[in-house]
Amino acid sequence: MITAEMVKQLRERTGSGMMDCKKALAEANGDMEKAVEILREKGLAAAAKKAGRIAAEGLVSAYIHGDGRIGVLVEVNVETDFAAKNEEFKSFVRDIAMHIAASKPEYIRREEVPADRIEKEKEILKAQALNEGKPEKIVEKMVEGRLDKFFKEICLLEQPWVKDPDKTIQQLLNEKIATIGENINIRRFVRFERGEGIEKKEDNFAEEVMKQIGG
Repeated sequence: MITAEMVKQLRERTGSGMMDCKKALAEANGDMEKAVEILREKGLAAAAKKAGRIAAEGLVSAYIHGDGRIGVLVEVNVETDFAAKNEEFKSFVRDIAMHIAASKPEYIRREEVPADRIEKEKEILKAQALNEGKPEKIVEKMVEGRLDKFFKEICLLEQPWVKDPDKTIQQLLNEKIATIGENINIRRFVRFERGEGIEKKEDNFAEEVMKQIGG
């Protein structure tokens, strides 16, 4: 029997509508984990259908870490101004800005990573595998596997969501597309970290000691 409490729990976990949760639980014969998977699959299907639609409205949101050490600006687009004013959409954009601050992605998707950066990474990974004494014939497969891990570290959509590491940002995005009913596109972001890129002055300890003893 599907209870109201089960529906409530599933809604909290997936952000899906009440009727969708009820149907998923019925389809899964009350199995919560299976119902979550059903809703995720439906979310992916819904997202795929909407992916080609133009999203030109949306929000630019800022997140500043408490001590002012990290700041993020992110633009997330949606199809209509009405959806852009939706509290769930606004919350999603804030979550994305906060995630960027915490997880330091460099690109949104792997297609944006420059070819020369990928080639350089491949060379490093190949050298590492050979130095580990791995046979040549399996090195290429190892490089591909490690390169996949590299993309998951630097590409926003492939990173585990900081609030729920069991889902990626892409999965979170798909869920929001299904819930809001419009295409959503994380278009661009910039992340600032205080002092990043500045070569900090490092005193020579030996010289400092010599000055103190008058040498």
